Amino acid sequence: MAESGENKMKKAFTIFIGFIHDLATGCWAATVLAIYWLDRSLVEYHELESVISRLKKEFFYLGIIFVAIVLLAGMGRTFTYVYIGSVYGEDTEKLRKKMLIIKHIILFTIFSIGLYWQYRTVFK
Repeated sequence: MAESGENKMKKAFTIFIGFIHDLATGCWAATVLAIYWLDRSLVEYHELESVISRLKKEFFYLGIIFVAIVLLAGMGRTFTYVYIGSVYGEDTEKLRKKMLIIKHIILFTIFSIGLYWQYRTVFK
């Protein structure tokens, strides 16, 4: 039986939301690395402190935007799974949900620590 156009669109949207979620996560991680690199650059280029400090602030605020995108896309991702239902089978779906909860607890902790570190580094 052929898949309906509506079902194809739902699946495509699910993939798109997942892509945005993962991309924004990677972009946030890049802002953490950028702030780290800029902070380390201050040791060698302390005469550029005003420029480097401004860049660090811009990366911090950009990071906050990426975190918001991660959260919004994550919420959208949750709702898209409701439409698709169990793809992997009931038993596997239960395990997948449990693993997703564990993954998100770990990632929430990493995001929280990262945001705190960024804030402390930028606004010291």
